[in-house]
Amino acid sequence: MLLALGAASAEAADQFRQAADGSSIECAVSARELTRFALIDDQFASVSKISSGTPYNDFAVTNEPLRGDIYVSVPETFAARAISFFATTRKGYVYKLACKIEPIPAVQVFIANPAIARGKAADWERETPLSTSAVRLIQAMANDRTVDGFEVRQAANPPARVGDLEVQLIADYRGAELAGKVIRIANRGATQVTLAERDIAPADTLAVTIVNPVLGPGGSTTAFIVGANGGPEQ
Repeated sequence: MLLALGAASAEAADQFRQAADGSSIECAVSARELTRFALIDDQFASVSKISSGTPYNDFAVTNEPLRGDIYVSVPETFAARAISFFATTRKGYVYKLACKIEPIPAVQVFIANPAIARGKAADWERETPLSTSAVRLIQAMANDRTVDGFEVRQAANPPARVGDLEVQLIADYRGAELAGKVIRIANRGATQVTLAERDIAPADTLAVTIVNPVLGPGGSTTAFIVGANGGPEQ
């Protein structure tokens, strides 16, 4: 019984999905209560679905105009085990929603489109020349601030050893054209080390800052590096 309750609770948790224009989004809707669909940085404009012509064997989709959310309800007499419909957003994206009907409480489905975030990141980057925006990104990383539209990932990789230096990626910032890295550097040797920008950054780097370039034995510092965003494999 405890396992069954735990499974039901997990299924009823809020659902988070990423989607591109024209893509299909799979999710679960409540068989007895409302399911809310909400877009991140966008709003639903219209919904297209086939009507069965019989209310007892059809699901309902209601558009909430203030926030731009939609709510789905399924009658107890609904025979199918899944529903599907198309939704168009106010920013012009179209998604297909394909959802299983599950015996779960009221649930929320949050949908994010990475293209919208990239657009916001591009707007932030274009506020100043790219070289200046690279410096602004370093300032944001140094102060642990989020940047509108940028994806921030905390790294979990162990440190790597380069001679007497221990180097570890702490965080990764990715926007439209810019990518930033927060790196921790520690001196594991027995002598003092002076770090130079050319030692830690590629030649095409746009901006580099080393908080404390002179490291005594056992000392550590943080470096911030900004270059072009070459994609997820960079």
